[in-house]
Amino acid sequence: MESDLTMKMVRTKVQHNKRQVAIFILLMFLRKVGSESIQYSVLEEAESGTFVANLAKDLGLGVGELAARGARVVFKGSRQHLLLDPQTHNLLLNEKLDREELCGSIEPCVLPFQVLLENPLQFYQAALRVRDINDHAPEFPSREMILKISEVTTPGKIFLLKMANDLDVGSNSLQSYTISSNPYFHVLTRNRSDGRKFPELVLDKALDREEQPQLRLTLTALDGGSPPRSGTSEIQIQVLDINDNAPEFTQEFYEAQVPENSPFGSLITTVSARDLDAGSFGEVSYALFQVDDVNQPFEINTITGEIRLRKALDFEEFQSYHLDIEATDGGGLTGKCSLVLKVLDVNDNAPELTISSLFSPIPENLQEIIVAVFSVSDADSGHNQQVICSIDNNLPFILKPSVENFYTLVTEGALDRETRAEYNVTITVTDLGTPRLKTQLNITVLVSDINDNAPAFTQTSYTLRNQAASTGLYSVPEGHFLGHLVDVSGTGTLSQSYQYEVCLTGGSATSEFKFLKPIIPNLAGTMETLQPKAPEKRQVTAIILLLLLWEAGSAAIKYSLLEERESGFFVANLAKDLGMSVGEMAARGARILSKGNKQYLQLEQKSGNLLLKERLDREELCGDMDPCILHFQVLLKNPVQLIQGELQLQDVNDHAPEFLENEILLKISESSHPGTLYPLNIAQDLDVGINTVQNYIISTNAHFHLFTRNLSDGRKYPELVLDKALDREEQPQLRLTLTAMDGGSPPRTGTSQVLIVILDINDNAPEFVQRLYEAQVPENSPIGSLVIKVSARDLDAGINGELSYSFFQSSNRVIQAFEINTVTGEIRLKKVLDFEEIQSYRMEVEASDGGGLSGKCAVVIEVMDINDNAPELTMSLLISDIPENSPETVVAIFRISDPDSGDNGKMMCSIEDHLPFLLKPTVENFFTLVTEGLLNRETRAQYNITITVTDMGTPRLKTEHSITVLISDVNDNAPTFTQTSYTLFVLLLVDGFSQPYLPLPEAAAEQAQADSLTVYLVIALASVSSLFLFSVVLFVAVRLCRRHRAASAGLCSVPEGHFPGNLVDVSGTGTLSQSYQYEVCLTGGSEISQLKALKPIFPNFLVEEAGRNM
Repeated sequence: MESDLTMKMVRTKVQHNKRQVAIFILLMFLRKVGSESIQYSVLEEAESGTFVANLAKDLGLGVGELAARGARVVFKGSRQHLLLDPQTHNLLLNEKLDREELCGSIEPCVLPFQVLLENPLQFYQAALRVRDINDHAPEFPSREMILKISEVTTPGKIFLLKMANDLDVGSNSLQSYTISSNPYFHVLTRNRSDGRKFPELVLDKALDREEQPQLRLTLTALDGGSPPRSGTSEIQIQVLDINDNAPEFTQEFYEAQVPENSPFGSLITTVSARDLDAGSFGEVSYALFQVDDVNQPFEINTITGEIRLRKALDFEEFQSYHLDIEATDGGGLTGKCSLVLKVLDVNDNAPELTISSLFSPIPENLQEIIVAVFSVSDADSGHNQQVICSIDNNLPFILKPSVENFYTLVTEGALDRETRAEYNVTITVTDLGTPRLKTQLNITVLVSDINDNAPAFTQTSYTLRNQAASTGLYSVPEGHFLGHLVDVSGTGTLSQSYQYEVCLTGGSATSEFKFLKPIIPNLAGTMETLQPKAPEKRQVTAIILLLLLWEAGSAAIKYSLLEERESGFFVANLAKDLGMSVGEMAARGARILSKGNKQYLQLEQKSGNLLLKERLDREELCGDMDPCILHFQVLLKNPVQLIQGELQLQDVNDHAPEFLENEILLKISESSHPGTLYPLNIAQDLDVGINTVQNYIISTNAHFHLFTRNLSDGRKYPELVLDKALDREEQPQLRLTLTAMDGGSPPRTGTSQVLIVILDINDNAPEFVQRLYEAQVPENSPIGSLVIKVSARDLDAGINGELSYSFFQSSNRVIQAFEINTVTGEIRLKKVLDFEEIQSYRMEVEASDGGGLSGKCAVVIEVMDINDNAPELTMSLLISDIPENSPETVVAIFRISDPDSGDNGKMMCSIEDHLPFLLKPTVENFFTLVTEGLLNRETRAQYNITITVTDMGTPRLKTEHSITVLISDVNDNAPTFTQTSYTLFVLLLVDGFSQPYLPLPEAAAEQAQADSLTVYLVIALASVSSLFLFSVVLFVAVRLCRRHRAASAGLCSVPEGHFPGNLVDVSGTGTLSQSYQYEVCLTGGSEISQLKALKPIFPNFLVEEAGRNM
């Protein structure tokens, strides 16, 4: 029975080995042919356990067959997205799938996997496509976008906006953009090269910052889902100012009054202008325009517009001023206003009294005799100029006004020398100003005697002392006595000589000399001896004629003369013009009177010619007054006559036009429209009339022409007119020559350079040197490494040409990996790159200028792979116990991979050369490890195989994976005994050793060295069990001795044959292992009998071993 059982076990083992060999052969055949690919599809976000497909049906297998063949689903990595139901064999979702998490923007989203059938070995390539659902709304990177647009931007201009991100794909992704309703913009939806859509804002209508400085619009992104999802962002459009508004004064015409005695720094008035532009274009500075006098008494605060005095005013010099004020903004545009400043007169000038003629002495017996002729004047005006002339009331004189502020002092009646021979007359001239000022002039009037009293002697005889006689008196007879006597003044000194009539008077007790002063005044400058009667009649007649002429007025004579004539130049023959002969004029003592002390004309007495006394300069005498008239009077004395005269100085062209500045700076914005006017500084010409400035011309140029305009005071000024639009980038400045020409013959000219500085506006957007930049960076580059430098230029100047760089519409992965220097445009690493994660980056860089305009370029950065990943080996199937007699048996199925690329991703797979195994590639980096031929367990029962996977990168990296393959025995050797009889030693253990340990010969051979220590320990343990062991050994020894004695050779005889037993295998550690079934035989044919314990011949094949090794 034991023999039958043994044979049955052997047959079962052989049949099992044959089936395994057949399975391996079928597996190799299917592997060479290839495997089918199965496609499945599922919506994302489906719940875990959602049915995907029936795998048995798709593979064409029965329900029981799929279970019998041990079907499994294998995904790359640790995550298993699908689950195979062992009961229904349905493929179910193992977890909820998020397409965006698994695939991002990749479409279609395909998850490859394999279906592995173990019995027989077969696998199928399969893929699970995760379909998108509209579970994400478009989202802008920021809730608000700021867009700066210049108001000079022309309609049709396109502005790129930041695009929205939508994690969905296909029709569920972003499809279009819309903008809130407005009159200025519409939005277009454009496609990028990667298929994404971005918005473009298009300007429909020109912007006006002064009308609307900013706009706020809502940008909406819509996807294509049903219903569609949307995302919004606010667009704040800041309208950037250009200098399109010139300053405007609140009044075009200002009027002000200032007293002439106002102190320095006094505020006269404040002008104000406003400019609707912003920033520097709206900052206004004030200046006096067309100032042609360096001694201008006014100054203006350039910031506040306050006009103040810088020098004292004099009403008597200038009564009013006409000022042009210019307001200039930061862009060079100007506005102008006029200020008329009236100087208010204050009573700061006392009246002036000028004696033209004084007659003293005067005869005593004539009525209304002219004593003095004088003129009065007051430089003030109004009431301050009005004067009152007066003398003391108790004097016998009266004042009579004549022409042009001339007065005469005449006697009120006949004077009596005998009553009062001398009068001190004070003439007082008082103005009517506040306070009243006055001037007084004292004159002494002597009354000359006439023979209006008969002689009378006080005595009948007189004694005359002669200076020649020493003593004695002379008796003088009565009667007329002519003599030449000397008038001795009271001071005891001799005065001038006179002719006297000397008479002796009688009829008194005492005789005296009567000294009579002359009765005719010294009119002609010489003293004459008067006749007693005739001269008196002539003087009375002359005085009466003078008074008549004075009251009737005198005719005015007018002369004209060119300035700059030499002294002594002939003006006219005065005698002829007055209708007199030269002798008559001389006899009447004609002379020329002028106001003040300066005499411009002189009278030649011999010829009666009027001559220039000195060279006359019209500009010095009259300034810009035209005509220039010098007043004078002709005084005739005998009789007295006053004739008004005028000398008009005619201008000669002796001055050329002159500009106060050699260079005129003019700032003009390049946005200025043709036709814009720019007034220039006036040229100064001291000449008048036709000799002053008549015309202006400008040097030939392509942009400007010139107009000559008239100021309100008649002067001419130049006005520059823009003909052609300026372009600062083409020509940043112009230098022109402005020429002023007068009307003289020949004409005189003056020039000034006009430097026109063209002010920049933001009319040029930044432009990159390249539209596409490409760069490569190794994935192991350190943080901060320079990747590439982009560069843009802007032709504008100042802040409009200052550029700042930034990423435009960049994804989060770009922002996380790179940073850009806003000033230099350098793009540097922000984190360490990983080629295995992202192989390339595409970004857009925006360069923005200070005026809000921008330009863009694309940057493509390729991450260069380095060999930083060792190959990976994933064991799909491992059979660690294989039969010894099956050729090309599959030992393992594994997959290799390397995340690197290129040569770094190429791999070699190898094992040691001396092993009887082969590596065979299959599909998609799958390999099988098979036996090269038949193995012999009896020769070698175990193999340690190291699978080495090496990539081709630099440096080369490798991965080693070690597996242990055990060779299972098949019944390929007949049993043989080494001897005919055996002695069996049975070790019986109790209390924990319930069965003996009988090692098989081959196991004992392999573990001889390893188990030696354990044997010793067991023996030591047995020795310790002193009494029990000793008893057992003694018992066994006695039995053996008895058996030995019974035998002929002295040994115990054990019959050969099958000896079944149920024994326990004790491991070398001294502990009991699991239970095994053993064949135990006693072999004969040797002197020593041994117990052979054989290990099982049937391994736990396929399922259990594969499960343990994987």
